[in-house]
Amino acid sequence: MHIQVITFKLDGIDDAAYQAHAEQHAPAFAAMPGLRAKIWLANQQANTYGGVYAWDDIAAMRAYQDGKMFQGLQANPHMVEVTVRDFSVLADPTKVTRGGY
Repeated sequence: MHIQVITFKLDGIDDAAYQAHAEQHAPAFAAMPGLRAKIWLANQQANTYGGVYAWDDIAAMRAYQDGKMFQGLQANPHMVEVTVRDFSVLADPTKVTRGGY
């Protein structure tokens, strides 16, 4: 498993518009090869939104980053200050804490 955390700020749209956008695009994420889960994030007070992605492996994450969905995120004028971080998973302690293994 490989974890990716993406955050951004909204510019020119409000929380309700973003939630509608997220609901519209959630089925496309659900169908994405190699994506085990996406947790959608929202902190209205800090104007910070994003997601935590659990990928089967780093190759699946890279395929997403090379694809249209990720390029659309980066090109979206309403989503600014995009940050992308990814992490290897420590398998043994993650199993103990029921982290999806």
